[in-house]
Amino acid sequence: MKIMKKVIVKNSTAGKITSGFPWIYRNEILAVEESAEPGELVRLHARGGAFLGIGYVNPLSQITVRVLCTEDRSIDTEFLTGKISKALQKRHDLREVTTAYRLIHAEADELPGLVVDRYADFLAVQINTAGMERLRPLILSCLVETVQPAGIYEKSEEKFRSKEGLATEEKVLHGRVPESILIEEYGARFIVRLKESQKTGFYLDQRRNRQGVASYVRAGFDVLDLFSNTGGFGIHAALRGARSVRLVDISAAALKQAEENVLLNQLKAVETARADAFHYIREAYEKGRFFDLIIVDPPSFAQTRRTRESAVRAFRQLISGCLRLLRGGGVLAVFSCSQAVSLEDIKEASLKASGDTGSRLDILDYLLQDIDHPVRPHIPNSLYLKGLLLRKEV
Repeated sequence: MKIMKKVIVKNSTAGKITSGFPWIYRNEILAVEESAEPGELVRLHARGGAFLGIGYVNPLSQITVRVLCTEDRSIDTEFLTGKISKALQKRHDLREVTTAYRLIHAEADELPGLVVDRYADFLAVQINTAGMERLRPLILSCLVETVQPAGIYEKSEEKFRSKEGLATEEKVLHGRVPESILIEEYGARFIVRLKESQKTGFYLDQRRNRQGVASYVRAGFDVLDLFSNTGGFGIHAALRGARSVRLVDISAAALKQAEENVLLNQLKAVETARADAFHYIREAYEKGRFFDLIIVDPPSFAQTRRTRESAVRAFRQLISGCLRLLRGGGVLAVFSCSQAVSLEDIKEASLKASGDTGSRLDILDYLLQDIDHPVRPHIPNSLYLKGLLLRKEV
């Protein structure tokens, strides 16, 4: 085993590490033995000398150390292959309903800084930290050996990597990666274009919610899918027999792909509209257009706690507008993908919106990310997607 430098942490931090929290902030570190380079593996010790675990360090980052394990062992092929195999096993049941799922969900799968999505026979990879960047060759070889993909495409985003002192990377890492990949979930079919799409290709975290929300569709329903992206929610609703579905998004590229997905599923009752969601809501109300099911799945309104209040106001405005468009007895699904906005925040916005519109609401369900995006109780940040399913009283 290669000799690693030591990082000494405060006693209060030692307890967090042993309980499973994987982040060590700069102000929690008492000392670093010699100067450590970004991404270098280090041994973690308590003030009294007790061994706590192994992680990797980056002096450039506010999160200065990310913990890989609490055992005294090598971070090698055996270690990484074991983590990948464990993650595969946890997602085994998903293979019955889909050909696409998140294989590695960073800290929640005990590989902080690494995200891997599987699309049929292909993988999309994000390497977001200096520590994982150093392990890049080992990660790649372990993925190829364990998963045996036809191709691997990297989509490592600047917004994560810049904080680590790294540049954006987007390229083929292994094999071949076609322009289009066909995936299926619960009988719906979608085209994924890794080289063009947002994030790592598709919003896999909403899979269970797409199916669940669509289960409320009845014959004759008119459905509005706001911030529709490539049409996931709306297409599932159309497949359940909705009379009409309107997909609304500001991105022309996303709507173009949505239209391809509509054709792929042989649907005729689906239309697209390129528009700002707030503007569309106002115009629809002025034109007297109403719906039985509305889905609101916006991008993150709050990147930090400081912007939380403005995000909650935006949700209140959106929900109020949607309630005015919703027929009595209709259903509204509203989501937040921001860690800074809690489920209670969405409930508060919904309550105020119901007062704004004179509506009465029932909460039908609480909605979270699907199981391939694990939520670990000792990692609060692992829960980021949350939503409410609401019914407007007649």
